Amino acid sequence: METGTQGETAPPEWVGLPGGLLSMRRLLLVIWTVLLTAVTGVLLGLLAGPGWAFLGAVWLGVLAWGWVMLGRNWRSWRYAERADDLLISRGVLWREQTVVPYGRMQLVEVTSGPLERRFGLSSVQLHTAAAATDAKIPGLVPAEAERLRDRLTELGEARSAGL
Repeated sequence: METGTQGETAPPEWVGLPGGLLSMRRLLLVIWTVLLTAVTGVLLGLLAGPGWAFLGAVWLGVLAWGWVMLGRNWRSWRYAERADDLLISRGVLWREQTVVPYGRMQLVEVTSGPLERRFGLSSVQLHTAAAATDAKIPGLVPAEAERLRDRLTELGEARSAGL
């Protein structure tokens, strides 16, 4: 562990996620809520009468609430590379912090689905011997995801070689 001048442990240097993940998730939210607003309004207008069609606007409230929640969730994701392990922190109401020791990593994957590729994003998936400690960092720029994969693989091999 890194120590300060008086033997104190230095706080980890946290790295947040780039804004592309937030943009992608908010775009999906807008698409789905606008679609649900239109479908609900049309169906209620046809089945219950034109006066009921305005209830489709309830989905616009969901859009406003979801917009704020997605922003809070995105800001909660962060990771820090330390000397012996990787920290991943996330969560707004229920904070979760995962510590993955480099020597315990068995596989580091970089994945990118079609939508992620469209937004220029990749995810880093860390696999360990215990399934409960698998960890994922979503929404990284591909170059950073590949750098992180290579660094974690290198550190994992160095730490496991000493076992």
